[in-house]
Amino acid sequence: MGLFQLSLIGIGATIDTGIFFVLSQAVPVAGPAVIWSFVVAGAVAGPAAVCYAELASTVPVSGSSYSYAYTTLGEVVSTWARGRG
Repeated sequence: MGLFQLSLIGIGATIDTGIFFVLSQAVPVAGPAVIWSFVVAGAVAGPAAVCYAELASTVPVSGSSYSYAYTTLGEVVSTWARGRG
């Protein structure tokens, strides 16, 4: 197996686990409307992922809550984030 195959197995396992776990929690509450719940969640998660990618591309170091907060909000907030994360 190469890097590509191993990456796909890891991503697939992560997404699979998330979907099955969420379904076990959401179906009893939402019932048949769980499909619409997934559509809305996907519509919200897409732009959020683009925002995180944009933020990650502006920070020149490995991302952490401290470096993201420092870049976007300044030193006071980043110090608070470092203490919490």
